Amino acid sequence: MDKQKAINYWFNMADYDLKTAQIMLDGRRYLYVGFMCHQVIEKAFKGLYVYQHNKIPPYTHNILALCADLDITLTEEQKTFLAELNPLNIEARYPEMKEKLARIVNKKKADYLLEKTKGIYKWLKSKRR
Repeated sequence: MDKQKAINYWFNMADYDLKTAQIMLDGRRYLYVGFMCHQVIEKAFKGLYVYQHNKIPPYTHNILALCADLDITLTEEQKTFLAELNPLNIEARYPEMKEKLARIVNKKKADYLLEKTKGIYKWLKSKRR
């Protein structure tokens, strides 16, 4: 796959996941809003990784580790949000954590996660040009 196709792949998948997050919010599946928001940011970071390094991104779901490999400067607010979002990928997969997260990620929290994700994702998309 050539570089531009790889970049497009990651950002197209992120677009799809962003739409899925909205569907999960509309369907009141709040835990999965957080999971999909994580996926959006992870895939955007992987697209930027290809853009900046011209190679396959690392096989990790840790968005903080992915971000550390990118030439971007985050605000303190963005850093705080990413630290909050990071565990929602792994922890949402395990039964013992799902119950705990389901109590934490209510409608208000899901709305917040999705809106913040949309803003950061828009900003990240602008970095690939």
